[in-house]
Amino acid sequence: MKISKKDLAKMIDHTLVKPTATKDEVAKLCEEAEEYRFGSVCINPAYVSLATRLLKETNVKVCSSVGFPFGVTLPEVKAFEARRAVENGACEIDMVINIGALKSRDYETVKRDIGAVVAVKRSQNDLVVKVIIETGCLTAEEKVMACKLAKEAGADFVKTSTGFIKGGATVEDVRLMRETVGEDMGVKAAGGIKTFKQALAMIEAGANRIGTSTGVAIIKGFSSI
Repeated sequence: MKISKKDLAKMIDHTLVKPTATKDEVAKLCEEAEEYRFGSVCINPAYVSLATRLLKETNVKVCSSVGFPFGVTLPEVKAFEARRAVENGACEIDMVINIGALKSRDYETVKRDIGAVVAVKRSQNDLVVKVIIETGCLTAEEKVMACKLAKEAGADFVKTSTGFIKGGATVEDVRLMRETVGEDMGVKAAGGIKTFKQALAMIEAGANRIGTSTGVAIIKGFSSI
């Protein structure tokens, strides 16, 4: 598969969501995102205002995590968190589903949970909502159901992982997710993607976003294939 370095960079969500992240580290993340022209920076809500200010003269988007990393807060809390992130400048949201509800087969709760965040789009039409299903915790059947519920709820993307639970993105999961949601919805691969080769494999499997904390290394390792 051939892809340009420029196009690959646009697909990368340059990520720093560890709980120990400092302001200086977030500032460096934003500098790297501007230098390498990544699609977005993905950060925790407390740093959205800072990233928005640092990136206001660039084309790099600001993405905020919501319900991170376990997804067990209430739907209305996730919606509030998403709204505040948008007010602070975020134009993309990566939310974690209620994994326990999914595994309990309480699909109505899962759909309502996602829908509460999707509803924030009413106040910002260009908001992008990505739904983290945490594939490492799910059976194949549960992965398919999570993708279907995210699509029914009106989300824009499904995403493999937070990176905080064992089992990150796999080619097989990305392919399954793409087959489930079809071509009119995004698939973001995240969790353990550290090299250009890994990123390319995810894209070939159907991902159109890559979430990684090693975006710079991936771009430096770029080779035209």
